[in-house]
Amino acid sequence: MDDRDRQARADRRRLALAFAANAAMVAVGLVGWRLARSTALLGDALDMLADASGYAIAWLAVGCGTGRQRAAARWNGAMLMALGVALFGEVAHRWFVGESPDGPWIAVFAGLSLTVNALVLRLLSVYRESRQPHLRATWIDTRADVLVNIGVLLSGLLVALTGWRAVDLVAGAVLGAFVIHEGWEIWEDDHDDDDYSGNSRQ
Repeated sequence: MDDRDRQARADRRRLALAFAANAAMVAVGLVGWRLARSTALLGDALDMLADASGYAIAWLAVGCGTGRQRAAARWNGAMLMALGVALFGEVAHRWFVGESPDGPWIAVFAGLSLTVNALVLRLLSVYRESRQPHLRATWIDTRADVLVNIGVLLSGLLVALTGWRAVDLVAGAVLGAFVIHEGWEIWEDDHDDDDYSGNSRQ
């Protein structure tokens, strides 16, 4: 087995672990969304769903050509942007329905998600400066998850302390915008790679 094969096996192992952790937390996050009636927790769950999908596609792209790697990165970006738009729809729905979120439950589930995603971020930190777009995209996604988790945790604490329903709605809208931005960043990052490759061929 040569070095390239060893690296591919190591990449697949990391991505498989990241996928398993995020897939489990999607289910946990959806339970939290229903229990806490929180748009912020739904945003967290949708973000992890996009990441789980991205990890799976990146796993398939390991060892493949640059074209498939870029397609995997673009899928990650598209999923994030689509789920961000969906979250805005949920914020609008909650605004008109008028349900009050449960701050302590939000904080509990957000804290659990933060712990898991911090571990995944550490696992994938080797891809922070990777020249392979599908691997670098997984690190960008996971970094976004950690920031999202922190935001949701803070919103849960504010709801618990103040009882203001609007805090959760604002948090959900901000997270929707953030998820869309992260998706766009992945697209832009991939186009930068296209420019780099084009210039290197000149």
